[in-house]
Amino acid sequence: MSKPYVVGIDIGGTNTVFGIVDARGVVIASSSIKTRKHSNINDYIDELHTELTKLIEANDAVDKIHGIGIGAPNANYYTGTIENHVNLPWPPPIPLAQLVSEKFGVPVSITNDANAAAIGEMTYGVARGLKDFIMITLGTGVGSGIVINGQLVYGHDGFAGELGHVIVKPNNGRLCGCGRSGCLEAYCSATGVARTAVEFLEARSTEPSLLRNMALEDITSKDVYDAAIAGDKLAKDVFDYTGKILGEALANFTVFSAPEAFVLFGGLAKSGDLLLKPLREAMEKNMIAIWKGKVKVLFSELKEADAAVLGASALGWEAKQPVTPSAIPVSPVASAPKA
Repeated sequence: MSKPYVVGIDIGGTNTVFGIVDARGVVIASSSIKTRKHSNINDYIDELHTELTKLIEANDAVDKIHGIGIGAPNANYYTGTIENHVNLPWPPPIPLAQLVSEKFGVPVSITNDANAAAIGEMTYGVARGLKDFIMITLGTGVGSGIVINGQLVYGHDGFAGELGHVIVKPNNGRLCGCGRSGCLEAYCSATGVARTAVEFLEARSTEPSLLRNMALEDITSKDVYDAAIAGDKLAKDVFDYTGKILGEALANFTVFSAPEAFVLFGGLAKSGDLLLKPLREAMEKNMIAIWKGKVKVLFSELKEADAAVLGASALGWEAKQPVTPSAIPVSPVASAPKA
């Protein structure tokens, strides 16, 4: 291979992490810059170019970069733009793929962070060889990447796969960051686990718990996990409640695309059987008979420190020059039958 490397860039609200990756999924080198340091997008691109160029030169990778893949919030694979974001300092839409491609002189592809995780898992991780699976990222929010027949599902506009915003509590559900109420993300994210813990502490006010040793507003999902591992019943019940909701949701998602597996990734997935046991019980209990016992629940095999860069880098192998918004594929509208 004349150009044996790709670059993966993961743009978060706080940090932008980037790295050089080979075809085996080994991160040769990585570094980072502060995402919000510059209020002007061009200044940000300039710093990214400077620091990434240093990394490329230091690792003898000049003229060896096949392409660049970028994972970013609300990134649109079709247009190469970031749209409707809330945690970045630049006004949308941001023509990111075009700006980066022009700066580095190589093809660039972008997608949202959950889709990048799915592509990374399919290219380098536990989903290698799977043609039908759904990636569920359990972090500050709940993201998803849907793969059907070996292809990531983007939908007609590039934004398909927001399973974290499927409503699981239609009556008096929690307010979600998306503006709706009762979304899966409001219950099964790390933030959702902390919210559940606070609700349980308030509703079960006479029940002892290790979590009462801290201020309610300071409780994190890690605190709930630590308390559960220490044998705290209330904390265990939080994970039972969370796993039940997620398991029911996965049973519903199975009806949609009949995946061979769900792949869980993110900090909350590290809670192991605390989450997995109630999740599997609820999933199987609510599964339609034809899929009972067929759908696996797997944990990501990507190293957490490298996962974001690896997921983004996987896009780099098939990166193309960015398209203009007018080139977005549009599904034909069927004509109404004549009377």
